[in-house]
Amino acid sequence: MSVLFTSISKDNPVKPGDVESLVEPFGITIDPSEAKDFQTLLAAVHDCAEDISALPDYQPVADQTKYPRENVRRPSKDEQVLGHAWANRFLIKGSQGGVLSGKSVSLKDVIAVAGVPQLLGSDIIPSWTPSTDATVVTRLLDAGADIHGTSTCENQCHSTSSYTSAQGTVENPHASGYSAGGSTSGGAALVAANLVDITIGGDQGGSIRVPAAFCGCVGLKPTYGRVPFTGVSSGDAIDDHVGPLARNTLDVAACLDVISGYDGIDDRSVGSPKPGSTNFAALLKDTARLDGFKIGLLKEGFDHDSVMPTVKHAVLTAAKKFEDLGASIEEVSLPEHFRGPALWTIQQRIAGTHTLLGQNTGRRGLYMTEMEQARLPWTNQGFQRAFPSTKNVLINGLYLQSKFPGLYGKTVNIGRQVSDKYEELFKKFDVILMPTTPVVAPKHGKRGLPLESLKPSMGLTVNTAIFDVTGHPAVTIPVGFAPAKEDPGVMLPVGMQIVGGLWQESKILQAGHAWESHFDWKKMRLATDRN
Repeated sequence: MSVLFTSISKDNPVKPGDVESLVEPFGITIDPSEAKDFQTLLAAVHDCAEDISALPDYQPVADQTKYPRENVRRPSKDEQVLGHAWANRFLIKGSQGGVLSGKSVSLKDVIAVAGVPQLLGSDIIPSWTPSTDATVVTRLLDAGADIHGTSTCENQCHSTSSYTSAQGTVENPHASGYSAGGSTSGGAALVAANLVDITIGGDQGGSIRVPAAFCGCVGLKPTYGRVPFTGVSSGDAIDDHVGPLARNTLDVAACLDVISGYDGIDDRSVGSPKPGSTNFAALLKDTARLDGFKIGLLKEGFDHDSVMPTVKHAVLTAAKKFEDLGASIEEVSLPEHFRGPALWTIQQRIAGTHTLLGQNTGRRGLYMTEMEQARLPWTNQGFQRAFPSTKNVLINGLYLQSKFPGLYGKTVNIGRQVSDKYEELFKKFDVILMPTTPVVAPKHGKRGLPLESLKPSMGLTVNTAIFDVTGHPAVTIPVGFAPAKEDPGVMLPVGMQIVGGLWQESKILQAGHAWESHFDWKKMRLATDRN
């Protein structure tokens, strides 16, 4: 439908030749007889854009009277912990008497808090300050949680290492000099070090589960859409997940009860149950054993070339203990699991490029317009400051769009095919198990040439990214220690990933809770001479 207009504004900047310039990069020409009319139509669109741009935005209003932000500040050197785990310090006290009363929370620095500058782990642009609270923030406060600050995330959330943030390196609480994982690096470290009870993270390829596994936490990526993404900075809307990290499954379950459910804004969560209608935490309190539970050990999750023998052994040893709880265990194979990294890479590169360029459209939800205005348009100066992972997203995405038209859509279709195959597995098994990460936390990398900078993160998501593509819920729990690759005298946590059918968080949380209730992961250490 053509734009309706009665007259063009006198100061309209559209001039002859603009239409031709717009289509020239695509090898398209404009018929000279049509050029003037298209110029007029383009000028009309410009006037429409000016009119809309002049309107006030429509953002949810944060209740800063009920929930005032106390002493918002960048942490001083004396306040920092675990390297640079905090992005911003402040205190917002939650309501009294809620189910999370007394719980301390940090938020990954991609989650909007009104009046708190957001850094996104980057210095590509100056920090920007949201005017609204993310849905999860309001729900946490209503449930009684106290929010103590935002925690450092990796640069533009484009890394599973913990040294890429422009704000500084985050140290693993179990061994300084080793990765805390990413991109929810600061939050996982704070939880593992007993400095906060719960962190809310974001997961688009493993960014909750990888740092939880490296730091020895419980980290949950819920079913796609269970938790609204409203007010959280996006990368790829079909891979967007937000969820909790804590030191035990009960806190994770209680938090999930609070933050899940459609909020009337985010179309990702339109199929989620009504807020407040779940009872994950109550169910866990009644779970002592797993009699009748059927557990599958995913062959491809254990047999990938990148899985360290010590990690494989630790997870298999932990999995065997489920039999003591009444569950049956059987190896299962799904070769399509190996397609996960490639499917995820294509989706993330193309959609990530759209996001970075402000071109992500087609979703009903809260658009973070203040952030877009702060970071656009891109400049060469900003690009040069970007970490190599962000530069790589842009380069890859632009290439894939130009050379492989329709490929993004095909990855979505094949991702749905893989999801359907997993759903067939879950008709037979309650949950499936595998190592969360193929290795324990590696030593920090360093900034250098692109390959050198990216190498420490390569291959870490071989078992996590696929479930962002398929949308299945997955939780990692710590199940022991294994020696660091670089130094067998350094013992680091091993994570076991428990995956369930769509909307079956209750099953994966039951399995995790039963295991941790009967076994002490901190006492399960492999011999340092195992290789």
